[in-house]
Amino acid sequence: MITHIVLFKLADPTSENLAVTRNKLLSMDGNIDLLRHLEVGVDVIRSERSYDIALTTRFDSLEDLQAYQIHPYHAGEVIPHMKAVCSSIVAVDYEN
Repeated sequence: MITHIVLFKLADPTSENLAVTRNKLLSMDGNIDLLRHLEVGVDVIRSERSYDIALTTRFDSLEDLQAYQIHPYHAGEVIPHMKAVCSSIVAVDYEN
């Protein structure tokens, strides 16, 4: 299994932008069949070093993660939104 974690720092982290972006990420559930787990959390600490939203996804294999990256829903709906609203995005992928 492969775990893919992405942290997003929004350029304008208003409550409305956080909610819209969280919902955009959650909308992948049911639209991308390669996902084995999808979790989205909004930061509650709000410290200077905090990122605003965390995405945790899991896949059966590295090949499924790579297919997810170019999946039409992810590439056409989710990525453009995230690039438009984020000032910074970091990720880590690991095998478990």
